[in-house]
Amino acid sequence: MAQVLDSYINKSVNIVTADGRIIIGTLRGFDQAINIILDDSHERVFSSTDGVEQVLLGLYIIRGDNVALIGEIDEELDKNIDFPGIRADPLPPSKT
Repeated sequence: MAQVLDSYINKSVNIVTADGRIIIGTLRGFDQAINIILDDSHERVFSSTDGVEQVLLGLYIIRGDNVALIGEIDEELDKNIDFPGIRADPLPPSKT
């Protein structure tokens, strides 16, 4: 896992957490427990009625036991998406 995350350092990533949150930011670091450090981060809050709200978080740390998914973002594609126009239910928390 560490080799994969090494390739994401200083790149824009999408983190899906076990409680259903979607957090976007620049990966600055991680440790052996997959605790994640993001810079310039924001959370995308989905709503079936109001569209996607982007909440600024800044420098943000996510505990490794709360990380469900990590993926690199295609920034060119991402900036062309009309997030306020998207209507979707939020992700439910994962079942353990």
